[in-house]
Amino acid sequence: MKHLLTREKVCEFAQKTCDFAHTTHKYILYICPDMAKKGKILVVDDNEDILFALNLLLSPHVEKVKVTTQPSRIEYFMTNFMPDVILLDMNFSRDAVNGDEGFECLKRILKQDPEAIVVFMTAYTDTDKVVRAIKAGATDFVSKPWEKEKLLATLSTAVKLSESQKKVRKMKEQIDALNGQADKQPEMIGKSPAMRQVNETIYKLGDTDANILILGENGTGKDLVARSLRFCSTRKDRPFVSIDLGSIPESLFESELFGYEKGAFTDAHTSKAGRMETASGGTLFLDEIGNLSLAMQSKLLTALEKREISRLGSTKTIPIDVRLICATNCNLRQMVAEGKFRQDLFYRINTIEIQVPPLRERGDDILLLADFFVEKYAHKYKKEVKGLTREAKLKLSKYPWPGNVRELQHTIERTVLLSDSFQLRARDFMLEPQPEKIEESTGTLNLEKVEKETIERAMRRANGNLSQAAEYLGITRYSLYRKLEKLEQ
Repeated sequence: MKHLLTREKVCEFAQKTCDFAHTTHKYILYICPDMAKKGKILVVDDNEDILFALNLLLSPHVEKVKVTTQPSRIEYFMTNFMPDVILLDMNFSRDAVNGDEGFECLKRILKQDPEAIVVFMTAYTDTDKVVRAIKAGATDFVSKPWEKEKLLATLSTAVKLSESQKKVRKMKEQIDALNGQADKQPEMIGKSPAMRQVNETIYKLGDTDANILILGENGTGKDLVARSLRFCSTRKDRPFVSIDLGSIPESLFESELFGYEKGAFTDAHTSKAGRMETASGGTLFLDEIGNLSLAMQSKLLTALEKREISRLGSTKTIPIDVRLICATNCNLRQMVAEGKFRQDLFYRINTIEIQVPPLRERGDDILLLADFFVEKYAHKYKKEVKGLTREAKLKLSKYPWPGNVRELQHTIERTVLLSDSFQLRARDFMLEPQPEKIEESTGTLNLEKVEKETIERAMRRANGNLSQAAEYLGITRYSLYRKLEKLEQ
């Protein structure tokens, strides 16, 4: 059965809707209390009287309403207004009744956002058209003239569906953050007094949510300490989200940390939760925090103090609950004194400080780690390597390991790969000259000069290849680039 309405009757109905909205506001709110101020609705219809009536009817009950008579403007509103529900007329040309224009609009909407919530409305309805609309991807269907209570209930349900989709996306992001995280405790290999102190501190902090600052040279295993802290905490079954601030350009910091809404910038085709939002309920690990600019330090501090964030392109605030762990190889106290790091942020992240010792100060831990890596990579690459000769152990023990555990790991992996014997021999290891010899040749203990000379040596050895030089130095390519910029100043 079809409902055929003249344009005059539709306008008359729209006027009655206006009167209804004025006189029965409280009654409608009682029928649909969940509709109150929830959701953003975009209404698309060629009849301005209908748009006026719906705007007046919906405004008291939803967050925002936008209306347009031009279907060509839908994509613009989806990008800039980001509606939760689109209430879409099916016919825009005069005397059109087949609904093809509406289906074409629906196709464009779903191409831009496959999860868009679209509710069709038309004065010309039949069962076949309703079935076709649902199959095409519409969420629901209302006919003109609409029943006011039913329309509000339908839109309330559609708004709830949109909210549910957002929650599911957030849960999926948190599940993705959990994927690949081992259920067993990370292996903290080492029996030296310095490492025993680190382990004892980790266990003492198990029942607390105190913010932790992990200090240590590059390659000492600060990320492993952070994961151990998470494993021993009450948040072990919640997400652990890690951000290497040394590898994220400043222009992307806000979008990575706080997330963004669809349309916030040119390539933001969908909304995305930031790392801080994804980590809510769990642990957020900010590695290389000493690389953060003062402007970004201010934004991070505001989020930590207010315990809430706003996505780019949104005015809504989102509460966050994270246990914060930071790490750096920089001397933050010196940076504070030089005005390069905010003192208030330093105190905010530094409730407890853990110093991870360099490998050269860990004694026999060098050989314990070497045996662990030999076994690991022999298994990985299906090699028959069983261990180290006595001379090889002596050579590894005497080497100062400027790149710390990371350098030892890469050295063992490379040597196992190239080995053709059952034991790794001293001559199998190609190690850099020891820093003591470098010091004798330069005759200086000035840290800045030593660092400059070390970087220059790494660049010469890598023939100017930044990635290779960064690997020699045990740092990220971005960190090396930052250091080179400072040296040129």
